[in-house]
Amino acid sequence: MGPVPAPTLVFDGDCAFCTRSAEVARRLLPADVRVEPWQFLDLAALGTTAARARHEVLWIGRDGGVDGGVAGGAPAVALALRAAGLPWSPIGVLLSLPPLRWAAPVLYRLIADNRYRLPGGTAACRVPPGDAA
Repeated sequence: MGPVPAPTLVFDGDCAFCTRSAEVARRLLPADVRVEPWQFLDLAALGTTAARARHEVLWIGRDGGVDGGVAGGAPAVALALRAAGLPWSPIGVLLSLPPLRWAAPVLYRLIADNRYRLPGGTAACRVPPGDAA
């Protein structure tokens, strides 16, 4: 994988709940952070797969540095919050430290697995059975 030109938050563009969440992220994140549906990206070039992108939100950081590589789920949310700056970055830092680092993935998976039931969610938001990272 070559260098990513800008950090990218990757979401499921077929999911209404995810799309609404991405709209909020676009307002919070700096202009140099891309917020893109996975359906419009060359995921292999970014070092990930469609199966993973259907399963969880992804943060694709610049090569090197603290946010280098691909993070998914709760760690991706934490990195995005850290990139958002104040007042959000301290929340991202806290989500990266024990004990929240241990609890956040459980809460993330609960939300992700039930996103079709949340406000703005539709049947298209349901994660396909057996679709795991």
